[in-house]
Amino acid sequence: MQADPVSLAQALIRCPSVTPADGNAQATLADALRDLGFAVHRLRFAGIENLFARLGETSPHICFAGHTDVVPPGPHWHTDPFGAELADGQLYGRGACDMKGAIAAFVAAIPAALPLTQGSISLLITGDEEGQATDGTVRVLEWMAQNNQIPDMCLVGEPTNPITLGEVIKIGRRGSLNATLTVHGTQGHVAYPRRADNPVHRLLTALSALTAAPLDAVTGWFEPSGLQITSVDVGNPATNVIPAEAIARLNIRFNDRHTGASLTTWLQETIAPHAPRFDLDVAVSGEAFLTEPGPFTQLLSEAIKQVTGITPRLDTGGGTSDARFIARYCPVAEFGLVGATMHKADESVSLADLRSLTQIYAGILHSVLTQPQTLAPKTAAPV
Repeated sequence: MQADPVSLAQALIRCPSVTPADGNAQATLADALRDLGFAVHRLRFAGIENLFARLGETSPHICFAGHTDVVPPGPHWHTDPFGAELADGQLYGRGACDMKGAIAAFVAAIPAALPLTQGSISLLITGDEEGQATDGTVRVLEWMAQNNQIPDMCLVGEPTNPITLGEVIKIGRRGSLNATLTVHGTQGHVAYPRRADNPVHRLLTALSALTAAPLDAVTGWFEPSGLQITSVDVGNPATNVIPAEAIARLNIRFNDRHTGASLTTWLQETIAPHAPRFDLDVAVSGEAFLTEPGPFTQLLSEAIKQVTGITPRLDTGGGTSDARFIARYCPVAEFGLVGATMHKADESVSLADLRSLTQIYAGILHSVLTQPQTLAPKTAAPV
């Protein structure tokens, strides 16, 4: 029988683990896992605390992935953001739904699967999801690959549900590209434009070309890609000077028709006719990925419906998550709590939802570990 998740959720919330601080969250989780018999590996990269814990040595190997770090609480809370207070059937605190509550629910679900007679359960938990994500899940996955710990499938406990528990399973995410465009001109007096080359004019023309038409249309599982200009900066305090350069920043959320490399080429080719001299700095935080619906997603759906009565929608919307890194190694899907209050003041989770999620996770573990023939284990190499 599964345990109650509330006490562990409270203990984790009371750890002030605002990225990159750990606030003793990883140690608190490690102690709970050791009590269940897990072998726990504390992995510290560039000051970031992470852990990998595993129980069992055989397939099927299911991994739960998540993060103990949280965003800053901000102002206007009615409770202590790290107090983990209970009121009116809710648990309040930073990380309650994103995603310390889901971690506690998964750990509380594990006793129902014990003792293990076959298969393995593991947890990949980082302290660097809300930050740059360079010394967290990426580095742990590299360690896992080096130590033959890559799972057959992975479940990420992000808060996937907009309003009601059971609404949405994420089976993919769009990619994200950030670019800084610097257009160079020739500084001069505004009264003598022929003696200058105005980079602002060139920049605006280039931006117009980039936004003139949609990048694409809906694909099988993805929304259309979208380009948004997020900043235009000149930094020119003078009213009578044509500046030497003008800078714009933009973001592209892209579907599976594109890669970061193909979009970088498109940006360069589109800008060049309008700005002979420019610099383009591109950072791709994640490529688009998709876990095709199949036995794993069906298993998740059935476990969710059994507890909630809802058949979840398979979806790829929203922002990025660490699933984009895990997808390089194995099939991955995301399901967690309701995210309506994540990153807000008075973030909270319903105690009923927390306990229902524990039941769902217990059902998933039961299906994976007792019906391995319904799943097709897959271990992929990094791309």
